[in-house]
Amino acid sequence: MRTLLLAVLSLCFCLSVTDALSQDAANQAPRRTQAAAGARLTIIMGTVEEGGNQLRFVTDRRVWIVDNPEILEGHEGHYVRATAYVYPDNDSIHITEVKVPTASETRIDDAK
Repeated sequence: MRTLLLAVLSLCFCLSVTDALSQDAANQAPRRTQAAAGARLTIIMGTVEEGGNQLRFVTDRRVWIVDNPEILEGHEGHYVRATAYVYPDNDSIHITEVKVPTASETRIDDAK
């Protein structure tokens, strides 16, 4: 009897874990399709500026609205290299990574 009860409890636990993992995967799927739908992943360099209470990414050509500004916290006023999905139709970007540029990258950008 104990073996049967243990088997039923183990089965219930496995099903609940499987259900939780499948729900998590479903929540992440729209991000991938949204990124693939109209945006392209690119590396851009620019300055992080505060515009009121929101952070903006400013390049030499335009000002970008950042849809995940929390990733830029601590970089205010800095010149950075960002890997981002670019949405040029509404001047917004979704930044996936922020790094301080190397000296050679800064010199190449300054020479332009």
